[in-house]
Amino acid sequence: MAITAFKRDSDLYNPTNNPYILNAPPTLITHFRLLFEETKFPRWIVNTAGVGLSTVLITLVLAVPAAYALSRLRGRLGQQLAVAIFLTYLVPPTLLFLLLSQIISALGFQDRLWALVITYPSLSTPFVAWLLMGFFRSLPQELEEAALVDGADRFTAFRRIMLPLALPGILTAVIFTFTLAVNEFTYALTFVSISHLKTVSAGVPTDLIRGDVFFSGAIMGSALVVSLSVAPLCNPFLDRFVEGLTAGALR
Repeated sequence: MAITAFKRDSDLYNPTNNPYILNAPPTLITHFRLLFEETKFPRWIVNTAGVGLSTVLITLVLAVPAAYALSRLRGRLGQQLAVAIFLTYLVPPTLLFLLLSQIISALGFQDRLWALVITYPSLSTPFVAWLLMGFFRSLPQELEEAALVDGADRFTAFRRIMLPLALPGILTAVIFTFTLAVNEFTYALTFVSISHLKTVSAGVPTDLIRGDVFFSGAIMGSALVVSLSVAPLCNPFLDRFVEGLTAGALR
């Protein structure tokens, strides 16, 4: 991404040049000037961040209590509900597209970011609930029972005992949900057609691919900017992320 973003167009499309080596002085800011001055890329980043954070918040509000409740629901009913939730996540988004488009149109959210904010949690909530179920089951239930004996109600025990212990799993859910919202393309392309309201995943391919003309340097520059923005947020929590993904695997 970096090499392509800093190369001249004449070097990118010259078949005699090694594509992995800077054979000529790099353009430095030419592709980034196109990206930031001739497109709505700065606004796309703000839109993507807003949609991603909103999706994370809604997903956690729905999935964390559901995962906790299902993890404490014993017997075949709990197992069947857990499988049903995970199977919901496996439904391809293209099968839900027509139904969701009708809902978005009925709500009047077409060409508004709210269309993505209310759609993306339907994709992330089932998987996050299923993921956190395994994490809550791996936590010692005796701690919760001790809190109940000491006079705490169920909600207080959940809030003050279970949630702090479930932090690695919750961080895993946050990273997964935010990444899903940033990368999603189908709904972002379909529900929002106004340029300044698009997210990065839809705005870059629609505005930087014009017919058979690919602005490869600017496209790679946008990917580089987004990667350098997201990586510092994810890397400090990498150990927690791995811990959350593997929680309950050995139980």
